[in-house]
Amino acid sequence: MANIGTILKSEISRVARKEVRGETQALKKSVSQYRSQIADLKRRMQALEQQVKRLGKVASKAAPAQAEEEGAGNLRFSAKGLAAQRRRLGLSAASVAKLLGVSTLSVYKWEGGKTRPRAKQIEAIATLRGMGKREVAQRLQE
Repeated sequence: MANIGTILKSEISRVARKEVRGETQALKKSVSQYRSQIADLKRRMQALEQQVKRLGKVASKAAPAQAEEEGAGNLRFSAKGLAAQRRRLGLSAASVAKLLGVSTLSVYKWEGGKTRPRAKQIEAIATLRGMGKREVAQRLQE
């Protein structure tokens, strides 16, 4: 006759294996579902990346045509050039700001190279480039 301790021990291990098997089966199902979801998401992401790439190519082809239509496309801006222009005309940053319709801080930031003016302000800077000291003084008095 078998020892009751060994029988009890074997029965406990059998029941434990059965419980563990049930738990691992549920985990295996979850893992397989997650893997299929991940694979689906990867496919969708790859398709979206291809769409973005195609749209980028189309946009890059359309951008030069749009720049040609706008007159401001060929205007350039440099911080040193603005500072030199201001010195040439003998103006303060506040008076340049008044002429351009912006704040004094904007002029300082443009000259410091911290920010760039928008296209509208670049056009105003270009018109300022064509002015002389008398014309500037006249506009400031208005």
